Amino acid sequence: MAQHDSDNNNTLAVPTENTKYVTVFNDPVNFNVKHPLNNSWTLWFDNPGKKTNPNTWEQSLKELITVETVEDFWGVYNNVMKACDLAINSNYHLFKQGIKPMWEDPANKRGGKWSIQLPRNKTISEIDNIWLYTMLACIGEAFEHENEVCGAVVSVRKAFFRIALWTRSSDNQEIVMNIGRTLKRSANIHGTLEFQSHHDSTPKAEPWTV
Repeated sequence: MAQHDSDNNNTLAVPTENTKYVTVFNDPVNFNVKHPLNNSWTLWFDNPGKKTNPNTWEQSLKELITVETVEDFWGVYNNVMKACDLAINSNYHLFKQGIKPMWEDPANKRGGKWSIQLPRNKTISEIDNIWLYTMLACIGEAFEHENEVCGAVVSVRKAFFRIALWTRSSDNQEIVMNIGRTLKRSANIHGTLEFQSHHDSTPKAEPWTV
């Protein structure tokens, strides 16, 4: 008997007690086991160009795919363009399903973001690795306050890359700092992460950093 997988159009054998369990890590093509994520995550993409009109930006935002399992995530990651290969002004957004990657979304409007800018003279592999491990920290729920994590963004600019983690709230310093420290450790970030609230356009006198 076979089970049809609507996400990737593969036909997967239903494992039985005599089945040899094959994961995507053993065989990326013929695996027969999937490991569900606690939350589903949606990958978005946009490239609004140099002159972004706030009224039309949302029109450039494209919902690419939603992943529900570890295997789905790796299937997508291994088949989309790496962040370092994207055109200037492009952005990838990986957010929990149901949350749009925009400040106005109810889940984001009271939140903020931890972010770091990485100059283009950084090695490509280092930038791609930080983005990958940021996503893995999200989908793997590496954070003590997991419900506070909304999603992550990588932005490609002419002089730098920016990687950010968006949080649901921004007023509890203890929780926010805990998330920042976990991100820095999980993504192996050596530079300084800085936190800014979405609804505060002016930087804090003494910004929260890790």
